[in-house]
Amino acid sequence: MATLALTNPERRLAVAMRASADAAWDVASILGACAWSDQAVASGAAVGLVDHGLVEQHEATSETVRLGTHGHAALEHGLLEARLLAWMVEAERPDMASLNQAFERHESGPGIGLLKALGVTIEQGVLQCDDLDAANETVTARSAFLTSLPVNAASADAAMLDHFRRRRGLIEMESIVHRTWTALPALMALDEALLEEKTTIGEITPELLQQREAWEAAEFRRFDVTLPSATPRMGRTHPMQALIERIRTIFLEMGFSELVDDYVQTAGWNMDALFIPQDHPAREMQDTFYLDSPASLPIDQARMNQWRAIHEHGGETGSRGWGGTFSDDVAQRGLLRTHTTVNTIQHLAEHPKTPCRVFSVDRVFRKEAIDRTHLPEFHQIEGIIMEEGADLPMLVTTLRTFYAKMGYPEVRVRPAYFPYTEPSLEVEVRWRGKWLELGGAGIFRPEVTEPLGCMAPVCAWGMGLERLAMLVLGLDDIRQLYISDLAWLRDQPML
Repeated sequence: MATLALTNPERRLAVAMRASADAAWDVASILGACAWSDQAVASGAAVGLVDHGLVEQHEATSETVRLGTHGHAALEHGLLEARLLAWMVEAERPDMASLNQAFERHESGPGIGLLKALGVTIEQGVLQCDDLDAANETVTARSAFLTSLPVNAASADAAMLDHFRRRRGLIEMESIVHRTWTALPALMALDEALLEEKTTIGEITPELLQQREAWEAAEFRRFDVTLPSATPRMGRTHPMQALIERIRTIFLEMGFSELVDDYVQTAGWNMDALFIPQDHPAREMQDTFYLDSPASLPIDQARMNQWRAIHEHGGETGSRGWGGTFSDDVAQRGLLRTHTTVNTIQHLAEHPKTPCRVFSVDRVFRKEAIDRTHLPEFHQIEGIIMEEGADLPMLVTTLRTFYAKMGYPEVRVRPAYFPYTEPSLEVEVRWRGKWLELGGAGIFRPEVTEPLGCMAPVCAWGMGLERLAMLVLGLDDIRQLYISDLAWLRDQPML
């Protein structure tokens, strides 16, 4: 016993139990004898003495029957079968039609089964009971049983208990474990010197070592270095943010500059500037988030006149436009941007003569129903190249380089259609033996660039970040990216 290492709470409890060797100790008596208020300390000290082989633990389990949620309601309003029997007596013609009018459907359905068990029969749709007194006597006994709760399950009426256990929510069973502890001979034979409470040191610090008198008389806490340690949980970047940073790094390495702008835009810059007709389905309320405040935003009238000419008859571009009548009010409506192209267009309008290579990775908003592949708020990767000699081979080479740096060297393109690019193409990458479409690209049409005064062709592309994230992370549900699942987040690879 000389090597026995007891904690101070275990020592204090051992002294108390030695003073009453034949007593059975529960948590309440331990708290009183040791002057503690924390039940965890009391039970922890008792279990510690059990582990040392000094105390024996005894357990007894008891079950208590209590009222459930529906049981409280039954006491207040009456059992369903009691109310049904009372209705039968009072009703002029207790038929099924009257029953369905007097009671809610969730009561009338189960109620028929309860009434049949009480001897009620249905003859040609009319409810009748040959022994109403016996039925009422049974219901009164059931009500009395509920009134008597809570009771110990061992002393409860077995038939009533079986009946109410088969009815949802009327009663609840609560199990309580009672633990007591008694001293073993080893506790009584323990050397009293081992039961003296001492100051325990669990951490050695430079300040402690400088106070010799403080640690010479103290006891150092023992640690079992053979036990497995807990894995430290460290903070880490969310996979989506890590992917965004990776994309930014790649484009910056390729000589691009990042573009950041506002979420709130006008329909003019968001759609009219991109030669999207004002009657296009994408402009409808079910597809775009229009704003009440601001409901509209001002646009330079000269700019709107340029768009009007382009849309109505093509202006000086050689295009025939879309025809119809261009509306300034529609163009000035406020909305949440549906793509980041609106910001690259505004950049071109501000710097039409300056060659540029810019990109953005930012949020866009579309009125989508949430499912495994769609979200109303998501991210878009956007980029443009404006310089002399910009052409389709340059665009395809740029995209191939980007995807190769992302780890997808197999890239192919195929013809496509977009209102504001010509030629247009869709970009696909090879993943797990399949070709997956990840975005669109093309060269801005003259109807887009000439009103802005651009000095050279403009190559443009856009792709959904979430779709790329699903590819990189191996997901089949886009919603997983935004669920706070810590276990999943911890298991994600470093991007």
